[in-house]
Amino acid sequence: MAVSGKKIILGVTGGIAAYKAAEMASRLVRAGAELHVVMTAAAKQFVGPATFQGLTRRPVYENVIIEEKEGQIAHIDLADTADLVLIAPATAHTIARLAQGLADDMLTAVVLATRAPVWVAPAMNVNMYHHPAVQKNIDTLAGYGYRLIGPGRGRLACGWTGLGRLVEPDELFQAVETYFSEKESGGARLKGKKIIVTAGPTREALDPVRFFSNYSSGKMGYAIAEAAYRAGAEVTLITGPTALHPPFGVSVIRVESAREMFDALTRRFSDADAVVKAAAVADYRPAEISLGKIKKTEGPYVFKMVRNPDILKTLGQRKTDQLLVGFAAETDHLEENARKKLKDKHLDMLVANKAEDSFGKNTNTVTFYFADGKKQRFREMPKQHVAEKICEALARLMKVGERFDR
Repeated sequence: MAVSGKKIILGVTGGIAAYKAAEMASRLVRAGAELHVVMTAAAKQFVGPATFQGLTRRPVYENVIIEEKEGQIAHIDLADTADLVLIAPATAHTIARLAQGLADDMLTAVVLATRAPVWVAPAMNVNMYHHPAVQKNIDTLAGYGYRLIGPGRGRLACGWTGLGRLVEPDELFQAVETYFSEKESGGARLKGKKIIVTAGPTREALDPVRFFSNYSSGKMGYAIAEAAYRAGAEVTLITGPTALHPPFGVSVIRVESAREMFDALTRRFSDADAVVKAAAVADYRPAEISLGKIKKTEGPYVFKMVRNPDILKTLGQRKTDQLLVGFAAETDHLEENARKKLKDKHLDMLVANKAEDSFGKNTNTVTFYFADGKKQRFREMPKQHVAEKICEALARLMKVGERFDR
């Protein structure tokens, strides 16, 4: 197994879902991983350290001050030798501490000191998860390059139903195994492919202080760029204005307007193997841009809007052997509009969702439509998972004769 021999740190924090961490520990040990468990003080109120010591046959790390061996700096030794750090469950409290860069216990000290990938699996009440502070902290962790796994949707221990469940141990284990399998094969899914991803909104200036834009946060496009890079691709991210940190290893081109994005894309299109156009590009712009700030006057202010270039349609007309993936955020008649756009723009694949399910959120509910008439519908999932599904679809479409399952 790909997990065999890998040094994995399992961080367990203080939530009711901590009992699932024991099952995860068991799965990893059975697969041959060298597993080291780090518990927070609150976690010990839910599951005793003896449980994990019995499962791993190794001491459980609890205190950043007390060292188990003479001359050892335990949190540095763990951090330096880890292949992966997985925090499951990750409570709202721990997520906040990680976002602030605190190192006030063993787990946070290890996370700050490690150069290994850090995965965070949130688990909390649905209302806590959707609180703006928690969402901001999650965005911060994503900006650090941490991978968010889940949460899942379902009935929670508190009695509420919704997002907040810890991802099941089987799914977590599969993600870990897939990661190491791909790492050993060099990220072969998209290895050697040149992928262009667009993200975020565009801004169409009216005067030096005003512009027209939309609610796109860029989260979906950034997640796709990161997933494509992890899958071995050479990725160029063409991004409108966002508050996000660019993913590691990705070339970034920043633009403001639709015309700037059009120019940046068309200049690079001939060298690309695929373009994933996740940006929410403005269809119209003001016909004239005032050089000075427009002053308010009595009565209405009227101005003329003109069409921006249709980027997807242009690329669809120019493509030779490139794959072209578009997005459609619709308020109604989702499938009808998605299939029409897929055909009119000459796309190979279109990712469709209800507009209210996507903009600004960390999750998305999407359906993939393909040029051969097939479609694939997904349940609500984190945008990072959607991004991985898009990369899987790209890899399959790039293999001649390999068909995508319904």
